[in-house]
Amino acid sequence: MKQRIGSYPRVRVEGSGRGVVTQAGAVLLVETVRKTGLDAVISAALAPWRKPRAVHDPGKILLDVVLAVALGGDCLADVGMLRAEPAVFGPVASDPTVSRLIDTLAAGGKRALAAIRTARAEVRKRTWQLADHRAPNADGQVTVDIDGILVIAHSEKQDAAATWKKTFGHHPLMGFIDHGRGGAGEPVAGLLRPGNAGSNTAADHITATRLALAQLPKKYRRGSRTLIRCDSGGGTHEFVDWLSARGRWLSYSVGMTITKAIHAAVLKMPASAWTVAVEPDGEIRDGAWVAELDGDVLDGWPKGMRLIVRKERPHPGAQLRFTDADGMRLTAFATNTKHASIAALELRHRQRARAEDRIRAARSTGLRNLPLHDAAQNQIWLEIVQIALELLAWMPMLALTGKARLWEPRRLRLRLFSAAAQLVTTGRRQILRLAKHWPWTDVITDALNRLQALPNPG
Repeated sequence: MKQRIGSYPRVRVEGSGRGVVTQAGAVLLVETVRKTGLDAVISAALAPWRKPRAVHDPGKILLDVVLAVALGGDCLADVGMLRAEPAVFGPVASDPTVSRLIDTLAAGGKRALAAIRTARAEVRKRTWQLADHRAPNADGQVTVDIDGILVIAHSEKQDAAATWKKTFGHHPLMGFIDHGRGGAGEPVAGLLRPGNAGSNTAADHITATRLALAQLPKKYRRGSRTLIRCDSGGGTHEFVDWLSARGRWLSYSVGMTITKAIHAAVLKMPASAWTVAVEPDGEIRDGAWVAELDGDVLDGWPKGMRLIVRKERPHPGAQLRFTDADGMRLTAFATNTKHASIAALELRHRQRARAEDRIRAARSTGLRNLPLHDAAQNQIWLEIVQIALELLAWMPMLALTGKARLWEPRRLRLRLFSAAAQLVTTGRRQILRLAKHWPWTDVITDALNRLQALPNPG
């Protein structure tokens, strides 16, 4: 008798089910919108663009697109998944109405962008207050990572151009707040740029930093309470000069290109000048050392700038560069932070790598491509993506604990948002009964209880 291997049960499929809700776990995002006051603030911000006799509120329309993107959608038409579940998401506008709003906001230019960004900053302040010690400003300083993202275009779109990686598309410059090892991160700047925009364009880094600072509560815009961190793309005279001109208002940690002068200075340094690098857990980093350069190599750079170099043994098979020295891989960064060991500062700068996690999350949350044609439309889309990413950061910060707080968007969608439920109406109440056998039902219900325990806005 032949044994059947790897077979699946056969089931009969019908399309007549009632009282079934898909994406029921998305009530976590809806409750986050409600508790943070995002719905009311966005509605007030977009009130000038509401036409007389309009049935749908522009703020609700925009947030519906935001929720669709947070759930994995990558175009305006994906609001259809919300329209199919009015018990969870309420009335959802038609596709033409959604498209008309995006066109209207795009025509609004800087005024519309300013309204959306001001609303985001207001909600961020309240969200951090709700999060208390779990907020990214709990230790008194906020870290903002500036980095570029390549977004591929598969058709002709305004400002799409050849990129430095020989692809075709756009090269937006983003800013992300680092939540540290205990959390994820949230976007605070999104500057749409052509695909051929340079990686080290100082003017764009300054603009992105201004956008990021405007998103923070006022007390974090001065007094060295904000750290601006970026890779060597920001290591230009103009950008470092601009940061330094803020004096004690800003701290910075900026990657630097290994120049001939830096390379020569490293070769002259005695062994006693090097300090062993450290890891986040305090362990010594085997095969890596750091040192601070001074003297002529700092000529022309702002006063008070510190230049720190790291050397390490490359991993087996790694190809060395011309700027490496004595078989050691060299990297460098500049900072204006004083009264801290160079090993600690180097570790702090190396943790900028967490920005790559934020970029990966952005790609899976609406930035796999820019779905619209005009640059102004795609800039609105970039704002939508940022709000979606903020919701995906705020909900875990307010409601999840343990390892679940570190889950990236794809895992949140797979385990939480995709949970199915039965919609039961009793009297005047509607109840969502999540599937009892779903492994993460307890995570969802516990998170909802934490959100509902938070004070209502206003």
